[in-house]
Amino acid sequence: MAEETFDVVVIGGGPVGENAAGRAAAAGLSVALVEHERFGGECSYWACIPSKALLRPGNLLAAAKRMPGVEVGAKLDPAKVFERRDYFTGKGDDTGQVDWARGAGIEPVRGRGRITGEREVTVDGDRVLRANHAVVVCTGSVPRTPDIPGLADVKTWGSREATSSSEVPGRLAVLGGGVVGVEMAQAWARLGSEVDLIITGERPLPKYADFVGDAVVKGLGEDGVRVRAGSGVDSVSEVDGSTVLALTGGGTLAVDRLLVATGRAPATGDLGLDSIGLEPGKALAVGDSGTATGIAGNWLYAAGDVTGRAPLTHQGKYAARIVGDVIAARAKGEALQSAPWTAYAATADHYAVPQVVFTDPEVASVGLAGAESDVHRVVDIDIAVAGSSLHADGYEGRARIVVDTEREVLVGVTFVGQDVAELLHSATIAVAGEVPLRRLWHAVPAFPTMSEVWLRLLEEYGL
Repeated sequence: MAEETFDVVVIGGGPVGENAAGRAAAAGLSVALVEHERFGGECSYWACIPSKALLRPGNLLAAAKRMPGVEVGAKLDPAKVFERRDYFTGKGDDTGQVDWARGAGIEPVRGRGRITGEREVTVDGDRVLRANHAVVVCTGSVPRTPDIPGLADVKTWGSREATSSSEVPGRLAVLGGGVVGVEMAQAWARLGSEVDLIITGERPLPKYADFVGDAVVKGLGEDGVRVRAGSGVDSVSEVDGSTVLALTGGGTLAVDRLLVATGRAPATGDLGLDSIGLEPGKALAVGDSGTATGIAGNWLYAAGDVTGRAPLTHQGKYAARIVGDVIAARAKGEALQSAPWTAYAATADHYAVPQVVFTDPEVASVGLAGAESDVHRVVDIDIAVAGSSLHADGYEGRARIVVDTEREVLVGVTFVGQDVAELLHSATIAVAGEVPLRRLWHAVPAFPTMSEVWLRLLEEYGL
């Protein structure tokens, strides 16, 4: 076997792995970045980037239709939407990402990496990479498939097929009311599919405030999506070229494609964790420094979805930057200041995780969705300010703050409405920075913008 030694070996060449590798390399460490598919990872080719490229044209068209005096077409041109999406994904060509790695002083290694011992990664069974200081696992997540009779025997879409297809199915069923489910249901409905969204609960996006799910259901309905709430699928079969779903509670549904969007699981099943006493298929537990728990010697680290902490690309990148800095500091023999909110602790994972759902209406949130203790007070208002009225005729939106009344700081903010995503970072700063509400009162929103909703929220709270 060929053997090579690096200071750091990173498994997983997506955005999270790239950030961990980049920070370590910038500190002067030698780094190998191992990837078995495409450098740039899931987000670049099958998730965040292509899904938003599919969603943006429909959101823009809907927004234009809400503005008198703007003449627009009645529908999207799918071919042009797919062409623009393919531009952003490069049709799967990862040459640019490989070139970036080399330019950053990182050695890209193409192949499947498995941990085969302490500080040891074997690639494709015949290339051994040894790490002087650290192995970092950034392998992300994989789709979680429900145990439904017949599902394994029919051809289905997962999130990858939903974001990469260049053919519009006539009839599409989407199973699952999470972010992927609602985003892809709306994207494909606007591209011309007849869409049924099947969810087990009362409304989609159950982790959010109830008004969020209700607003999204209304938006989906305006695009012709049939939301089958309180339902499920008991079995799946192939009949005369159609996929037939036997629905919970009775009835069947025949479709041309079935998108299974029922969640994801950490990608640790084929990582070799058993060789170091950890259980394959489980999340790789880490502390705030990214160091794996249960492994002596501070040599194994992880960041991103694989840890199960905050499974979002931006949070994974945040954690990866901290991991890279922790490894560099330890390699130099520096003492770590790992208290919350310091450079070596991913504290935001616990308090200030932002997320946007890019449906129409958009959903933007950070921190708590609702009160979780007696000291929390929830304030809800409509987004009804001059800026929103000018933004779109008949603008509908809702805003929530969750306040820690003992400290008078925000611990959660939620917005739902057209174009609210750009309001989110101000909320994230307020939550992460624990800005006192009486100081936030002096952050004057420009008129006439939608940010004036901040003034209305604080007034409703009682300032």
